[in-house]
Amino acid sequence: MPASKHPITIADLWSLKRLGTGSLSPDGQWTCATVTSYDMKKNESSTQLWLLSTDGKTQRQLTRGKRDGDPQWSPDGKWIAFVSKRGEGKDADAAGQIYLIAPDGGEARRVAQLATGVSALRWFPDSKRLAFVSWVWPELTTQAAQEKKFKEDKDDKVQATVVEHNHYRYWDHWFARGRKPHIHVVDIPSKGGNGKIRDLFAGTAFHLPQQEPDAALFDISPDGKELAFTFDANPDPRDFSFTDIVAMDVKTGKTTTLTTRDKALAQFAFEGPRYSPDGKYLAFVGCDFTHQHNEQNRAWLLERKTKKPIPWSTTWDRGVNGPLHWAAASDAVYFTAEHGVAQPIWRLAVDAKVPTEVLRGPGEGGTAGDLRISANGKTLVYARSSMLHPPTLLACNADGSGERAIEKFNSKLMAGLQMGDARSVEVAGFDGDTVQMWIVSPPGYTANTKKKWPLMQVIHGGPHTCWSDTWHWRWNMQMFAASGYVTCAVNYHGSSGFGQKFLSSINGDWGRREMADVEAGTDYMLATSTIDAKRMVATGGSYGGYMVAYMNGNLPAKRYQAYVCHAGCYDWVSMMGSDGYFWFGHELGAFHWDDEARVMKQSPHHYAQNFNTPTLVMHGELDYRVPYYQGLAYYNTLRARGIPSRLVFFPDENHWILKPQNSKLWYAEFTGWCDRYTKGKGSSKLVK
Repeated sequence: MPASKHPITIADLWSLKRLGTGSLSPDGQWTCATVTSYDMKKNESSTQLWLLSTDGKTQRQLTRGKRDGDPQWSPDGKWIAFVSKRGEGKDADAAGQIYLIAPDGGEARRVAQLATGVSALRWFPDSKRLAFVSWVWPELTTQAAQEKKFKEDKDDKVQATVVEHNHYRYWDHWFARGRKPHIHVVDIPSKGGNGKIRDLFAGTAFHLPQQEPDAALFDISPDGKELAFTFDANPDPRDFSFTDIVAMDVKTGKTTTLTTRDKALAQFAFEGPRYSPDGKYLAFVGCDFTHQHNEQNRAWLLERKTKKPIPWSTTWDRGVNGPLHWAAASDAVYFTAEHGVAQPIWRLAVDAKVPTEVLRGPGEGGTAGDLRISANGKTLVYARSSMLHPPTLLACNADGSGERAIEKFNSKLMAGLQMGDARSVEVAGFDGDTVQMWIVSPPGYTANTKKKWPLMQVIHGGPHTCWSDTWHWRWNMQMFAASGYVTCAVNYHGSSGFGQKFLSSINGDWGRREMADVEAGTDYMLATSTIDAKRMVATGGSYGGYMVAYMNGNLPAKRYQAYVCHAGCYDWVSMMGSDGYFWFGHELGAFHWDDEARVMKQSPHHYAQNFNTPTLVMHGELDYRVPYYQGLAYYNTLRARGIPSRLVFFPDENHWILKPQNSKLWYAEFTGWCDRYTKGKGSSKLVK
């Protein structure tokens, strides 16, 4: 290894640019990408738009705002719309607004101004109108009334939220008081000024799902006359939101529910409509909640003439990631989907039931995402990462040939980093079932090493996710390996990417199978004779945090010298304060009032009398998925039991640690705690 290369540090991690594919020009020759940079000293980020030629030869900065996002290239190729907050003093935008800029540069101009802000842009085919989403008071029908109400609400000395429905907050925020996400249309003025705005949902009960009302949830027909959107007619859904695809005549406002339901489809959820270029079809994603709560998403097809939804990929035992992207000939869609630890690009023909793989990356295949296809159907643009590199923007031909990198933002920095080898192995897990495990090597580690190395198990969250061949910004395997640990990650029973049976195998019985799988991975490593059994740690976040707490009460002392529990579920009774509380009756097989013994068997707090291992607990106060008091309860229990423990609490973070300086502290505390019990050191060099 050249002397100039060094293991990755926290400074390196936050110096890497974070890229989004953005929007393709109609001819497919350019993409308008987003490039986000972080300033550790200022503890902030900035995002600008860049034009990248899809032949990989040119990259040019287009905007220099502090936070420019959601670029959308107009169908005629003349404009790029984006969302930004600009201006100073009295002219400063209080919320994100719509701006236009020409692809050849110049000054961006604002074309709409709403007190309630904008998001989720989508052009009409005539390039004269834009659809977008804004959270508004549904009973108010004019922008003047919305602006007045917005100011009154902002200035109100009483900021209490009063609710009488099932869902009232999500992830890290409360739903805006009395407001709903409506789709609007703005006419683009030919000269300066703001365009005329119309709320398409005004005076109706329609609104997009409140959790994440983005542009993936609606689409505009090729003739511009119809809008298809995702909607749940139930005003107060419980555990499942049985959303439909609804079509609206843009001119008259007349609507038709396209996903008409018979008894067999009563408990399906449909979302993410996409019109075929010829206007004949709508493609969308459907999920069947009839028999279980964690069914994989499938592709569905609707012929607009017959208005009958048809199952499309339901015989394929993999989940489909929406939105779907139509080929120019309207004969197929493209999408990404997990397949084992890889996430390739797939093509599903209209007359097929199973997709064909278009392209995957080298090695284990990488993780493709943020997929786009040009209007002429010739070019795909996407991001792909792996265990060895962060997301890189790439382009290829529609058949997967001719792949090329279209940017070099991180090339120089990555060239100076010594990446640990990432190897995929199979181990015999619970009941002898085959499970996959990653092994990421620290500098100097080889399979025939004479040295005994410390081991770190990193347990993924979910549980129905996967340690894919991907780059993780918050739980970065290379960062852990760089601190000297042989870093392992097991895709335990319940992980996605390995089929429905494997994914659903833990339903109603959390903890046992997953622990057996992790333990099998640890035993596999011990059998290599390269691991020091007295220097092993286990770590995890969210469901992974749940697992290390569960293991603390169910494994013998000294199996691991320390645990790290980030945002871990500790007590399934008090987890009823989560924003996902309805799901636990399905995941655990019962609510605690229906079968207390069953729930207690799966709850780490039930095994508190067995806790024996030093534990670092970390949590964010804005975490509504696993409320922060879960971490406090676990930490307090450890203290009461006299078990060495440490609490790192972030009042300004949610389920994830997202701010640069907080992340620096998080990694330092994480590795420092592990080092204390495996190396006799108090901190890690990674903070430098």
